[in-house]
Amino acid sequence: MKVPARSYDRDVIAELTRDEVQRYSRHLTLPDIGLKGQQRLKNARVLCIGAGGLGSPAAMYLAAAGVGTIGLVDDDIVDVTNLQRQIIHGTGDVGRSKLDSASDRLRDINPLTKIERHDTRFREQNALELVSAYDVIVDGTDNFPTRYLVNDACVMAGKPNAYGSISRFEGQASVFAAPGGPCYRCLHPEPPPPGLIPSCAEGGVLGVLPGIIGTIQATEALKLILGIGEPLIGRFLVYDALRMRFRVIRLPKDPDCPVCGVAPTIRELRAYDDGVRCAPPETQLETQRTTTTMTSMGTDGDMTVTELKARMDRGDAPMIVDVREPAEFEICRIPGAVLIPLNQLPSRVAELDPEKEIVLQCKVGGRSASATAFLKRAGFSRARNLTGGILAWIDQVDPSQPKY
Repeated sequence: MKVPARSYDRDVIAELTRDEVQRYSRHLTLPDIGLKGQQRLKNARVLCIGAGGLGSPAAMYLAAAGVGTIGLVDDDIVDVTNLQRQIIHGTGDVGRSKLDSASDRLRDINPLTKIERHDTRFREQNALELVSAYDVIVDGTDNFPTRYLVNDACVMAGKPNAYGSISRFEGQASVFAAPGGPCYRCLHPEPPPPGLIPSCAEGGVLGVLPGIIGTIQATEALKLILGIGEPLIGRFLVYDALRMRFRVIRLPKDPDCPVCGVAPTIRELRAYDDGVRCAPPETQLETQRTTTTMTSMGTDGDMTVTELKARMDRGDAPMIVDVREPAEFEICRIPGAVLIPLNQLPSRVAELDPEKEIVLQCKVGGRSASATAFLKRAGFSRARNLTGGILAWIDQVDPSQPKY
């Protein structure tokens, strides 16, 4: 779908300085951009929600391209585990605010771009105000609650959303909430229950993957500003890094969509419980098919790692079932734990004795909570969840094991 250029000239045309003409000369010689297009970029305001894996390449290329104002929304700090994929940050930035680190890097790339910092989480209380102040939104979020909030705010504010998502070896991209186009809820009307889908921390992600998808998001944002080409409106791009394949799925606007349809039922922004991170829509569908009987309901009688260790020392430890993935199990484990990945639990439940006390364990406790709830409904009345998972075990019991 071709989209006419949106008006980013505002009241005053942003003339290019001599330095800008030199810096952007490779743009100025492109017939589809030229002087007028570069002025549009200089006048444009783009909001990047998240300065992580997707936000890193997107913000860096938008700054390099000469987008006049880039807003950054993030309240996190740089962790060493970020460095494998969040290339806007460096080793020396570990422990710093991501906003500080990202702002410094973007100013180094292009001191002519204005950086507006929003040291906050993107919430229903501030979403519309933030989105309304910008022309194009780049969704660099890594969790479902914020992803749906970004979508709904963009629809309500009439702002196009350059969407991206990554997990393991797969990425997706599209443009949502553009005039006449679909939104994210046209694809998935409601978020999945928390705990059903492994996060990037739990399931992993190829380090270069956000670089590819984030760059595509930046490309779409630039096309929307410039009014050139055919943005991914009504099209859903799926990238398979292992097979080096791109597929484009047609995504029509749903007239019954609860937020952008003919008779929307969602008219105000709503908050969702904190959900899982980094999971793509296709993974979501597959997980829902294989674990439809699992929900995120809470569990009673959780066990702490110190309680488990005391029980093990006394010789009356319960059966420990690790519901992580095999690759995680290889990194670190609780002695004696039996590995049954979460998505295999429904088909392997017969391997467990409903009369025995069973403790379910994962990385931090989310997946194991879902597994515990599932077993309780299946008649395992003595099933318990291990609070904090393997990371709590390492912190409080066995610090000799590596953390991930």
